Amino acid sequence: MTTPSVPHRFELELEVPGTPEQVWDAIASAEGISAWMMPTELDPRDGGALVFHMGPDADSHGRVTAFEPARRFAYEEDWATLVGQPGADVTPLVTEFLVEARSGGTCVVRVVTSAFGTGADWENEFWDDMSAGWAPMLDNLRLYLVHFPGQRATEMWAGAEFPIPPEDAIAAARAAVGVHEVGDPVTTLGTTGRLERSVPRHFLVRAEQPVPGFLSFYSFGTEEGSGVHIQGYLFSDEAKGYVEREQPAWQAWLTGVAADAARDAAKA
Repeated sequence: MTTPSVPHRFELELEVPGTPEQVWDAIASAEGISAWMMPTELDPRDGGALVFHMGPDADSHGRVTAFEPARRFAYEEDWATLVGQPGADVTPLVTEFLVEARSGGTCVVRVVTSAFGTGADWENEFWDDMSAGWAPMLDNLRLYLVHFPGQRATEMWAGAEFPIPPEDAIAAARAAVGVHEVGDPVTTLGTTGRLERSVPRHFLVRAEQPVPGFLSFYSFGTEEGSGVHIQGYLFSDEAKGYVEREQPAWQAWLTGVAADAARDAAKA
């Protein structure tokens, strides 16, 4: 047995609008987390169970390790099992949120994520992907508190496999939406809005019609192949009906983008 002595860690900080109580509701309740990160189940207490639904067949199970309202929220997850390495010589993945009030009606949210492992390749790949994804995910929190504070989201999800690297896969999705620069208009599948953010392996559309919310497009994988997911956070009384009607169309659209990418890769 190898001793897990190789540290993995990153830390992020972001200033967001709202009181500590409003920010706390967004980061430490199931409904709040589901409105900007991913669908979540949470028993809100020290020692309570936590489940992140990361896709149709991917759940991450955890346990709350600190619950200090309006100040500190922490939890641990079994990241080895999540990535298909059950029983690996690693410590639990620990994530901690710290909330600090600032003048002018804002708060600073600091997120620290850490674990110990053995330095295996799969560990490094996991942390590379997660550290790249956390910054835009945390910015989702800011956007949620700016545009939809206290509102509850309806989830929409679609995913497809691409036979190309993640950077090329997300570029194919971005081209299919027809956006390049932040602020570019979006008119895809009857959804109108604007490109809110565009970074490597990820872009975010703020939807305006027919239902307001966010559509987050992100890629992951290796040089041999990757996946692209669309995570929707929709906010209105019409959101549930929209998802029931339109989620199959978004899935078919993304599957078509992947098929086109596969044909182009075969010709290259």
